[in-house]
Amino acid sequence: MKIKVGIIGATGYAGAELVRLLYTHPNAEITAVSSVSFEGKKLSDVYPSYKALCDIECKNADEVVVRSDVVFAALPHGLSQELAAECYKAGKAFIDLGADFRLENEDDYKQWYNGEFTDKELHKKAVYCIPELFRDNVGDSRIIANPGCFTTGAPLALAPAIADKLVFTDGIIIDSKSGVTGAGRGLTQGSHYPELNEGFHAYKAGGAHRHTPEIEQTLSHLSGEKVKVTFVPHLLPVNRGILSTCYAHLKDGVTKDEIRKSYEDFYKDEYFIRLLPDGAYADIHNIKYSNFCDISLHVDTRTNMLIAISAIDNMVKGAAGQAIQNMNIIFGLDETTGLVIVPPAF
Repeated sequence: MKIKVGIIGATGYAGAELVRLLYTHPNAEITAVSSVSFEGKKLSDVYPSYKALCDIECKNADEVVVRSDVVFAALPHGLSQELAAECYKAGKAFIDLGADFRLENEDDYKQWYNGEFTDKELHKKAVYCIPELFRDNVGDSRIIANPGCFTTGAPLALAPAIADKLVFTDGIIIDSKSGVTGAGRGLTQGSHYPELNEGFHAYKAGGAHRHTPEIEQTLSHLSGEKVKVTFVPHLLPVNRGILSTCYAHLKDGVTKDEIRKSYEDFYKDEYFIRLLPDGAYADIHNIKYSNFCDISLHVDTRTNMLIAISAIDNMVKGAAGQAIQNMNIIFGLDETTGLVIVPPAF
């Protein structure tokens, strides 16, 4: 089976990563890509590393929809809803790497993204899917809200402890550090190399980051009760990777052995989750270019605190790789298809 794949926003970082991964996918054929900024140019003109591998020309978005079985949209928020409606009417699958379908509550979307649901019925048909947590919700849905970087790494670190009610759901702190590719390809003062190099800083602290309600939404589904977190992101002077260090108060009597068993049972069949042995620490170096999520577990017995640390590549498991994992689910393929990538050793 060959799936005809289209990518809208193919010249951004997430779009280019989709091309890199899909090029070697045995069941996918990239049939059309689009870019507003580079329409009419070959993708290899924008990214010379694709020379002689993917010289496909950037077309307009409408042509991508017509020529594809599945459309990936790697666009800023506010630009995907109309495209999703077009794909739905045409019977095409639509996987949104942006934020337009991630939040279930329209009031939250208005507050954090200053937008609205242009088609409320279409939003009801969309499924938010971190595969390891929500694959059973996909069913026959053809519209997938693909979670992003922070909103994948942190929930995966906490999911077993939350679902098995080993920790209290109040007072959770998520301290995440991201590589600069998470800011996108457009140059800003904050991502300019002289400003970024040899520096390290937090940003949008104080509950101001728009990924906060999405993380809370996921953890609330897992716990069965409303969860609020303190989330503080930081910008690392590296290209790729997100390290999320998550703190949660253990309930009385919960032991370190119980925590490990919970995580082992929860993730026992998950190829892309690598639960590290006691004493090891998750490290972004070890997951680079891959779809793996490494998790290490630590307990501070003085404060009765669980410290769960996850490492993902923000451009793969936190974006394009997870989107392809969701495509595999939609089309009935093994989730690992096209995604068995060995991270570089050095």
